[in-house]
Formats: sequence, C-alpha cells, structure tokens
Amino acid sequence: RERQTVLMVDDKEKNMKCLTFFLMLPETVKNRSRKSSKKANTTLPPVCYEIITLKTKKKKMAADMFPRKKPASSSTTAVPQYHQQNLSNNNLLPAPNWQGLYPTIRERNAVMFNNDLMADVHFVVGPPGGTQRLPGHKYVLAVGSSVFHAMFYGELAEDKDEIRIPDVEPAAFLAMLKYIYCDEIDLAADTVLATLYAAKKYIVPHLARACVNFLETSLSAKNACVLLSQSCLFEEPDLTQRCWEVIDAQAELALKSEGFCDIDFQTLESILRRETLNAKEIVVFEAALNWAEVECQRQDLALSIENKRKVLGKALYLIRIPTMALDDFANGAAQSGVLTLNETNDIFLWYTAARKPELQFVSKARKGLVPQRCHRFQSCAYRSNQWRYRGRCDSIQFAVDKRVFIAGFGLYGSSCGSAEYSAKIELKRQGVVLGQNLSKYFSDGSSSTFPVWFEYPVQIEPDTFYTASVILDGNELSYFGQEGMTEVQCGKVTVQFQCSSDSTNGTGVQGGQIPELIFYA
Repeated sequence: RERQTVLMVDDKEKNMKCLTFFLMLPETVKNRSRKSSKKANTTLPPVCYEIITLKTKKKKMAADMFPRKKPASSSTTAVPQYHQQNLSNNNLLPAPNWQGLYPTIRERNAVMFNNDLMADVHFVVGPPGGTQRLPGHKYVLAVGSSVFHAMFYGELAEDKDEIRIPDVEPAAFLAMLKYIYCDEIDLAADTVLATLYAAKKYIVPHLARACVNFLETSLSAKNACVLLSQSCLFEEPDLTQRCWEVIDAQAELALKSEGFCDIDFQTLESILRRETLNAKEIVVFEAALNWAEVECQRQDLALSIENKRKVLGKALYLIRIPTMALDDFANGAAQSGVLTLNETNDIFLWYTAARKPELQFVSKARKGLVPQRCHRFQSCAYRSNQWRYRGRCDSIQFAVDKRVFIAGFGLYGSSCGSAEYSAKIELKRQGVVLGQNLSKYFSDGSSSTFPVWFEYPVQIEPDTFYTASVILDGNELSYFGQEGMTEVQCGKVTVQFQCSSDSTNGTGVQGGQIPELIFYA
C-alpha cells in the first residue's frame, strides 16, 4: 500500500502550509483514480494516514501573527483611519487579504462601516433635498439593534434593497452606524440630539445613554430650556430633572437665552407655571414676549401685538404680573400693549386700592429657591492690629461633590461699629473668571456675616476646585474667622476647602475672610 503522511501541528503559524497540503490530497486521489479506472476490476487501495503531532515551544495568537503597524506621526490606529475615509462614503476597496491586517473581529467588522463592499441594503437618510445614501449590512445591523432585526429577519420583514429614512439626519444616522459597526461613540454638540433620536428610534440603549450623559455634562443656562423640551419628548426623567435644576437656579439667564425662543408651547407653559423659578417677574414677562415674536414668525403671522397675544393664549395668565415691582409694571408690562385697557386698570387698582379687584393673572409670588449657606469657621474674633484691607486679595479654594450654583459669598464686617464696605467678588476655575461683581454692603458692627451676591448664580461642577476671591475697601479693622474646617457637610452637599495661591491678605483654610459660600442645590 502507498503511504502518505499528514503533519498536524498545533502552531497556528503553520496552518497555512498545512491547509495547502490538505488541498492537494484530493487532487492526488483523483489522479490515482484516473490511472486505476483503466483496470476494469481493480480495487483502489486505501490511502493510509499517519497522524504525527509536533509540539512547539510557544503558541502564537492571531494578534501576534499579524501585528498592526502604527503610523509614526499619529497614535490613531489603522481602523479609525479607515473609518474617517468611510465617513464620506468614498468606498475605497480594502487591500487584498485585508482580513489578515486586523487581529480582532471588532476591527475587521469596522472596515465594513459605511462601505459598499458586501453591502446588502442601502438607506436613503435625511429630508427631501438633504438626503444621503448609506450602505449597510443586514447581519451587522440586526446584531446591533432589535428594530433592524425585526426589519430584516422578523415575521413581517420586507426584502427591500433601499430603505428611506426621512426623519433622521444623515450625520446622526452615521454616528449610530459607527457605534453598531465599530463599538465607538462619536458625539458632537450640534448632532447629539439628533443622534439621541436615532438611538431611541432604533432601540440602541447604550448609545442613547451616552447621548444623555453628554447632554448632562454640557448642560448650561444657554441650552437648558431646549434640552428640557427634548428630554420630555425622549422620556428621559433624569435629564429633565437636571434641566429643571439649571432653569430654577439660573432662571434669568435661561429665560434670556436664544434657546428659550425655540421651545414648544407645552414647555413654555410648564416654565411659566414653575413655582421655584428664581427670577424677577418682569424678566419672565419679557421672555414670554420674545418667544411670542419668534412663534409668530414660525406660524407666518405678522409681528403685531394682537398676534403675539394670540400665540401666547392662556399662557399669558401664567405670568404673575401683579407680583412685579410697581415700577417694573408701570414702565414695562403696562406699556407693552399686550394687556387690554381693563387688565391694566385692574392691575393698577390691585397695587393701590384697599379693595382689590379679581384678576385672571396669578397674584401669588413664586417661592423661588432658598439659598443654602456653607459656614467654614467654628468661631470668629477681632484684634486691634488685624484684619486690615489695603487693596489686597482674600482668597480660598473649594470643591463640591454635587452640582451647585454659587449665588454669592458671606463676608465679615467691621469690628469697630457700623461701616460700609465696597467688595469686588470673583469666582474662577483654573484661572478663568466665571463670575464677578462689584457691590457694597453695610455692616452693623456685629460678628454676623453679610451677603454679597453675583449678578447671576454660577454653575459649579463636582470634584473640581474653584477659587473664591474678594478685595475689600472700607474700615480696616474687621472680624475674621478662626478654627477653619477642611471639609463641611451642608445638607446633601459636601464642600472641601484648601488654601489658594491668590490669597495675599492672609486668608486660608484655618482663618481669615470669606466665611460663607451661598449657593443653590
């Protein structure tokens, strides 16, 4: 009998050589069969295989066999570079045997992102006039989304080569595809809301959660009203609560922002109805008129007083006009033209008459927010030779474990009877000024603290140190704090203190000025 030996090795490095040998065996048998067929009654002798196992010193994995070469000029791997090429859908053909260039299934899968190679479906994404045709692979999409799975493999699956998606922006759809194909989350401020919509529509929960986290970290008074509207639409209660925290504490900034005019009517009503809105009512009134002006443009209505009142509807009566200061009403709301003559007369009577008329407007003032005070000293004192102010800076650094809004500082006053001080307060983060104000306060000679306020509350993020500073001008001798604490628990907020290099007048953790931080939480 003819004997052939097959070498079986456990070193994956030699797999290709063995495979070539295996492929040659059928051809050998075939040739032998042709020679043997000439003999009528000759039986083909069996082929005997002897299995020999060769042990190697070290097993090599795929990543060791095909290491990727990193470009010298950048730390970005070859696969993300390929992603970047595919973002424009230029469909560059990969190199021959490209599968061997990427050691992991994730990287090989990523090559297919936005690539026509082996694509079995295409999406026409975007509204008419702004569409983009994007390739897809049903298996990959179905693994990443239950909606795609039902679309391609469910009981009601339709075998379409092209699917139109007019309600999703192309950039957002690409961001979702990049997550499904590449396991990478690439979010931008101008597309994150659209990406969240796509992630919600196609039930990609981890991407949706990443979008919400991105929005929470970028939340500010400028975009809080718009995000509030979107968070209600997307049913994200945590994001909704975060938005309300910012709107309540920084209400005047939020109401004056451009984003406020972009909200829907239902969100407008909820804001005007808000009991804890920390703003003057004249600011609320002016913001509502600004929204009405933009709404007239959205509805293609002429910019008239009548149309402004028309688009506001019953929301006008949610503005608590009777709670305005009389000067604000007389110089503002009364002359706006939005109120009828009878409404204006009744509100004036409400201010002045003993017998007040009935009003359609809410006449009870908003509760607003109650500021909290974090006091960092256990005692205070005064001496004949200190504390003196000669244009020098008193400063302290602090950090919190929850997001808060610093409204101002509590400061000590004169220890030699009543006196007036001029105070320049400032709040910085890594040298960048976030808020400052120049104001005066009157001290009555006691050891109490006296509040000095910023124009608007300043948002403070957790786990980051900020610098609080004040330069005082007034009576040189004042009270000062002693027995300072490095950590203070104030309600649900923990505040840590440390010395600041900006302090040139002696204030530090153990003693000095700025005894209190006044904040909303």
